[in-house]
Amino acid sequence: MTKLKGCGLGLRSDFLLDLKHNNFSPDWWEVTPENWMHMPRVYEKAFEQEVFSKPTVAHGLSLSIGSIDKLNKEFVKKIKEFLDRYNIEFYSEHLSFSSLNNMQTYELLPLPMTKRMVNIISDRVKEVEDIIQRNLILENATYYLIPYANMREVDFINEVLEKSGAKMLLDVNNVFVNSVNHSFKARDFIDQIDKSKIAYMHIAGHYFDEESNLRIDSHGMPICSGVWKLLEYTLKQINAPVMIERDNNIPPLSELEKEYLHMKNIVKEVQNG
Repeated sequence: MTKLKGCGLGLRSDFLLDLKHNNFSPDWWEVTPENWMHMPRVYEKAFEQEVFSKPTVAHGLSLSIGSIDKLNKEFVKKIKEFLDRYNIEFYSEHLSFSSLNNMQTYELLPLPMTKRMVNIISDRVKEVEDIIQRNLILENATYYLIPYANMREVDFINEVLEKSGAKMLLDVNNVFVNSVNHSFKARDFIDQIDKSKIAYMHIAGHYFDEESNLRIDSHGMPICSGVWKLLEYTLKQINAPVMIERDNNIPPLSELEKEYLHMKNIVKEVQNG
């Protein structure tokens, strides 16, 4: 797997056409295949210019790696075509499920944290990798309830990574959100995750919902101080590229650039000791 370097940003149609009028240029992009496989023609030239001019990774939404349904091989083949067309080596997906009885829910639903689920995911990872001819990267997801668990989240993820051979996309915001919602120490999770498996990392914004008394992973808010601090702690242990996810309430590019530069400064400060 090629070494990804520096800091990235999720490429969104909201600002794609503005990039040619702006000097802002992250080290690399992350794109969501489902959002770009059937893009309007108005975006095609600008999209190709960006993804062919710098390293680009893909982060999917619909693979449903934890589903007990049969793998949708036709969908995975379309993902491979997209990856091949744009010369994308990294393909990540959420450690969750989103389909049931072959119906797509378009939600990232929580998995039972059990040995049986470890085995199910491991088998499906191998199926996916046989088709895409790349390593699959799995992201720790947020969850607000757990169907059933006889393992801690960090142990579950470590076992999935070990048995499947998959790499990990470590979402620092998701660790923070889950730690608050489920009363565990985020730094303990970072200490105990298998650092040799980390391919790259995410940070994002979330909000507090007073009615449910939960932190909600929205990707639609500025990144809070707690997540920035956890990122700094994480970078001291894990030398991996990191990027910002912003999917909702996308601000002007100038505001995204400020957050991006703040992230770059944190990375630089940690690297310089």
